Amino acid sequence: MVNKSLFCSTTAQPPAADTLNLAGGAAYSLSPKHQLAQLAATGTFAGTYYANAQSQLDSLLQLVEQIDDNVYLAKLAVYARERANMKDMPAALLLALAKRDPQLMHRVFDRVVDNGRVLRTMFQMLRSGRFGRKGLSSSLQRAYQRWLNEASVGKLLSASIGNDPSLRDILRMARPTPVDNARRALFGWLTDKDPAQWAPATADDLPREARQLIAYRRADSAEEQMQILDALSVRWDLLADAAKSPLVWKAIARQMGSQALRMNLNTLARHGVLDDAEMVEYVAERLANPDEIRRSRQFPYQFLAAYMNVGAAMPQRIKTVLHDAAEIACGNVPILPGPVVIGLDVSGSMSSAATGNRGDGATSSMRCVDVAALFAAAVLRRNPDSVVIPFDTQAYMADVDPGDKILSLSARLAQYGGGGTDCSLPLKAANERFPQRRFAACVLVSDNASWQYAGYAFATGAHGATGVMTEWQAFVANQRRLGVAHPKLVCIDIQPYGSTQAPESTDILNIGGFSDAVFQVVSSFIGDADNRFVAEVESIEL
Repeated sequence: MVNKSLFCSTTAQPPAADTLNLAGGAAYSLSPKHQLAQLAATGTFAGTYYANAQSQLDSLLQLVEQIDDNVYLAKLAVYARERANMKDMPAALLLALAKRDPQLMHRVFDRVVDNGRVLRTMFQMLRSGRFGRKGLSSSLQRAYQRWLNEASVGKLLSASIGNDPSLRDILRMARPTPVDNARRALFGWLTDKDPAQWAPATADDLPREARQLIAYRRADSAEEQMQILDALSVRWDLLADAAKSPLVWKAIARQMGSQALRMNLNTLARHGVLDDAEMVEYVAERLANPDEIRRSRQFPYQFLAAYMNVGAAMPQRIKTVLHDAAEIACGNVPILPGPVVIGLDVSGSMSSAATGNRGDGATSSMRCVDVAALFAAAVLRRNPDSVVIPFDTQAYMADVDPGDKILSLSARLAQYGGGGTDCSLPLKAANERFPQRRFAACVLVSDNASWQYAGYAFATGAHGATGVMTEWQAFVANQRRLGVAHPKLVCIDIQPYGSTQAPESTDILNIGGFSDAVFQVVSSFIGDADNRFVAEVESIEL
C-alpha cells in the first residue's frame, strides 16, 4: 500500500526553508524590497546582537543596488521618516536616491529632512564619502540651499543645536544665496561672521527671534532672562545652556510641550525644577493629560522609555504618572478583530539594545525584549481575551494580572527567559494548552533569529520547513476545526536581520519596526484587509 503520509493530497506541504538566518537557523528569504523596508524601519547603524553598524550599511547599499525602482526608494524614505519615526535610515535612503534620480530626491527632500537633526545627519553621511563623493553634488546643493532659505527662523535656530557637523559647517559648504537681508544677517550670525561681512545687511536686519535670543544669552541676571522669556518663543534647548538659575529653568519647563517634558525629566530634575512641589504637579498634569496624549498619538512605548531612564531621585509622583500616561496611551492601540496568541521572544539575543549598541553613554537602556514585552502588554490590555506566551527554548506560562499597570505588566513579561530561540513554541503551546480556544491570529514579536526546533539545535520541521511553518499548519488545522475560517500569522521583527521564519502568503504577514504604524497594519491585516509591509510603503503618496 502506498505511503499516505507521503502522498497525502489533502494537506499542502509547507515550503522548505531557503536560507539561514544570522543565528544559523533555517529561515526564509525576504524579497529585496521587503528586506530594505525591514532595514529602514528597524536599522539604526548601530551594533545589534547578530550584526554591527558596518553590516547594516553594507546591506543597505547592496539592497539599493538590487532594487531598480526609484519611486519605491523615495516612498520608503518618506515611510521610514513619517511613519516608522526613524532618523538615520531615511537620510541614507535619500542620499542613495540623490545619485539615482535627483528630480525625485527633490520631491521628497523636505518630507524626509523635516528638522535640523536629519539635515545634519544626512550631511555627515555625505561628508563621510560612504555614498560616493564627499562634497555636495549640484542637485544636493540646490536642495540644501532651498531648505536653508525656506526654513522658518525657528526651524533654522533649532537646526543650530548640535555639532560635528554644525549648521555652520552646512552653511559654509552649501553656500546658499540669501533671499533677503534678514536671511543674509541670520546666515552671517549662524556662521560666526563679523557683522561687517554681512553687508548690505546689518545687525538690525536680524529676525526678532535671533535678537531676543542674543539678548537672553547676554543677560546679566536671571531676572533679566525672565523678562525676555515672556516674549521669546524658540525651542527650549536653545535656552538651556545660558539659563542662570532654577527660576529660569522653571520658566523654560513651562514653555516645553508634553513630549519635551517627558523626554527631559532628568534634565529638569538636575536643574532643580522638580524640587518645587508646584512644578512637580504641573509636569505631572501635562504628562498625563489625556487630550495631549491622544492628540500627539503618544504610545505606551514612549512612556516606558521615560520610566526606564528616570534617575533614582525622580519624585515618586512623576514615576506614578508615567504609569497613568501609559494606560491612557493604550487607547491609541487598536482593538484587534478577535483574541490572539502573542508569542513574546525573551531569548538571549533580545537582551540587546533596541536601537543598537552605540558605545558607553550613548546606548539606550531600552532592550529589544522591553519593546516586545510592552507591545504584548499593550495588545493584551486592549484585547483582554488574548494569551501571552513568552518563549526562548521553552514556552512559559505568563503570570498576568489584568489589574496590573501596563508598565508593570511589560516589566514582568520581560523577566522571563534568556536562553536560545525557538519561534515555533507559542504556536505549539497554543495547540496543546488551549485546544478549545478560538484565536483570530498568532502574533510573534521577535528578532526572528530562531535556531532551535523540537529540542534540537539547527533542526528543521517537516519537509525542510522551519519549525514555525510546521507548527503553523497544526495551528491552522485546529482553528479551522473550531470554526475560525481564516486564522492569520503576523511576524513582527524588531531587528534588521533580513530573513523570516514564515514566508509571505495570504495568511502570513511580515512587518518590521515598533512604531505606531505597526499596530495599524497588524490590526488591518487580521481584520482581512490586504495590508502588506511593502504595499504599505507603496501606498505613500508623493
